[in-house]
This record gives sequence, structure tokens and C-alpha cells, in this order.
Amino acid sequence: MSSAEPIIRSRQTEKEVNGIPTQVVCTEFSNYIFIVVTQYGKMGTLITVTPESRSDDISTPTFSTKVLLGKDEPFTHVCAKNLATFVSQEASSRPVLLGLALKDSSIEAVKQMKEIIKSCQVW
Repeated sequence: MSSAEPIIRSRQTEKEVNGIPTQVVCTEFSNYIFIVVTQYGKMGTLITVTPESRSDDISTPTFSTKVLLGKDEPFTHVCAKNLATFVSQEASSRPVLLGLALKDSSIEAVKQMKEIIKSCQVW
């Protein structure tokens, strides 16, 4: 049997972010990119990050976020946009489903998590 490309591509890694073990799993589906960033070993809050098409100004993409499961707090939306908009842009504007379970959600930690997501690129 030949080594065919898997139907669903997935990569995962674990790195320390400010001393906290952080796992990242990125999985590519045909219609979504699924990313889990956890410092608790569980999926946490599920958020969709969806590109919106605006006919008046296509040079500035906008994204909507929606909490599907978990606490719907303003900071969750900010964090999700920071972690996932570049993924959607690089993945032909596919929406991103993001699972977040964070102990440290400081700006510095989010920057480090973004780099970890880039290292697990499947799109």
C-alpha cells in the first residue's frame, strides 16, 4: 500500500509559554481550519472566526467571532481574533474553529501562542 496523503491533515506540538506547558493542535478540514490551544489539557471555549466580505473596501478584511460553547466574554473575542485571523487569511479565507483553554492570556503569551500555531501549519 502506498503512503497516500491523509484525508485530514493534522499537526500538534507542545511548548512552554511563560513557564506553562501549552499544547497546540491544528487540523485542516475542507471547509474549516480547527485549532486547539490549551494549557489545561482540554478543549475549552469554542469560537468561530469567520471572514466577512465587504463590498465597499476589500483591502481591509474583517472577521466576526462567535462563541459556540463556553464563556462569551469580550476578551475571548479579542484573543480569538489575534490567534486566528492570520490563519484564515493564509488558508484562502476559510473560517477557523478555535478551542481555547488558557491559564495565561497576557499579550506576550498570545504572541507566543501565535508563533506556536504557525509552527503547526497545515493549511
